[in-house]
Amino acid sequence: MTAPGLEAALCAEARERHFREPKVVKGGVTVQGGWPEVWRANLELRGASRVLARIAEFRAMHVAQLDKRSHKVAWGEVLRADVPFSVEAACKASRIYHEGAAAQRITKAIQDTVGAPVSKDAEVVVKARIDDDLCTISIDTSGESLHKRGHKQAVAKAPMRENLAALFLRQCGFDGSEPVVDPMCGSGTFVIEAAEIAAGLKPGRSRRFAFEQLATFDSPAWSRLRGNPEKREPSVRFFGSDRDAGAVAMSRANAERAGVAALTVFKQQAISDLTPPDGPGLVIVNPPYGTRIGDRKQLNALYRALGQTLLARFSGWRVGVITNEVPLAEATGLPFAPPGEPVSHGGLRVRLFLTPPLG
Repeated sequence: MTAPGLEAALCAEARERHFREPKVVKGGVTVQGGWPEVWRANLELRGASRVLARIAEFRAMHVAQLDKRSHKVAWGEVLRADVPFSVEAACKASRIYHEGAAAQRITKAIQDTVGAPVSKDAEVVVKARIDDDLCTISIDTSGESLHKRGHKQAVAKAPMRENLAALFLRQCGFDGSEPVVDPMCGSGTFVIEAAEIAAGLKPGRSRRFAFEQLATFDSPAWSRLRGNPEKREPSVRFFGSDRDAGAVAMSRANAERAGVAALTVFKQQAISDLTPPDGPGLVIVNPPYGTRIGDRKQLNALYRALGQTLLARFSGWRVGVITNEVPLAEATGLPFAPPGEPVSHGGLRVRLFLTPPLG
């Protein structure tokens, strides 16, 4: 799964990581494979928000049929009797329309066949989707959302989620071989993601996953898959700055925990003081968005100052700006190509505006 609007970018990542038969679907990408591939998807896919493993699919026209066919699912091959679980159901365009009743029937089937305890706070979540009378049963194998890498403790106001940052970097053409500058870095998400990509670090290396609580989990095989991280030493560095000293301190702490402090440079400075490192490369920025009419004049001035600085000093660099309003992007005066698809971020629909190399 990923944010709608970024499915194609996630599909390209899955293809690059050699997952079998990646295919774009609404809100995500499907791939083929067994449980080791499920583990690997959680470990390696930077753009995914979570990984669902499909374990059963059948037609159900009414709840009695759902009950009967749910009892035939081989729950014991996937779920453990000693691990709590919960069931979430979603119904769309189906004769079974009561989601609570559907979840109850599936819960009973699991308890009857496995005997596992039910808990609303369970890490193991069974997801049932009934769409046009077709019931698809999946297990959420991730647990916490995959944007929580496990090494970022400090976050700024309205932070960019790591999985979105990774896919926006991909859409900008970033492959780890060029420097990245974020002049409004917040808690350092873009800079740290770029450094991790360049260093070849796996995004899930610092956290645990819900699949570790399943009957299908093989601890020795998982240990071999995770292996010892072979960190590359990129020849470029990654730069973040912010007017807020607290944001800069957060970024440095987060980079240290992520193991990329040596690859990153963070400093406190205003946009007007921004100068390019050796390049060219990519400038990527997630500036403030307008949430109140009274902000408009101040925000226009901020975007205009950003554009003037980049046009004057960053010749040869590409610029990616994520914002929710076309007029704000236009206020920069930068030569953006038509923007990408809208993506949900922080309750707003944002787009990536990207330039060719600046003249």
